Amino acid sequence: MSSRRIAACVAGALCLAVAMAPALAQTSAAPPPVPYGPSINIETSKKVAAAAVAEARRAGFTMAIAIVDPAGDMVYFEKMDNTQAASVAIALDKARSSARFKRPTKAMQDILAAGGEGMRFLALQGAIPVEGGIPIMMDGKIVGAIGASGGSAEQDGQTARAGASAVK
Repeated sequence: MSSRRIAACVAGALCLAVAMAPALAQTSAAPPPVPYGPSINIETSKKVAAAAVAEARRAGFTMAIAIVDPAGDMVYFEKMDNTQAASVAIALDKARSSARFKRPTKAMQDILAAGGEGMRFLALQGAIPVEGGIPIMMDGKIVGAIGASGGSAEQDGQTARAGASAVK
């Protein structure tokens, strides 16, 4: 390929990039982050955990349930009888990840499953890309998160969603 032809291709690509920049900026702009609110208190944490445990019992699951504040520090914990031992740490990890990354852990799982740039989640310290962690929202702010573990990822997510939806 001649140098003239290469220069023409480069010039054309630059013109296209300049012309498309405004459209790309609009489509790739991230929504504003959800703010943190005051930390969830013990009474509200118990309400969230009770709703999660009730859903787990209704569905026949045995679960460990962790409630954390916005920083990911434990506020409340319950473990149902016969829950696997590993679920204690996993529930806390899911809750902590959800609070610190301001999103359900299912969102991380889906991004990772898509591959490509989503694989970066594997390198983020504390990111748990497995369903079962949900931010707890009150008045449009994250006040903490719930993590559930003991079943399949879908069962953990079902249990955590029931708990998180107990407050608004």
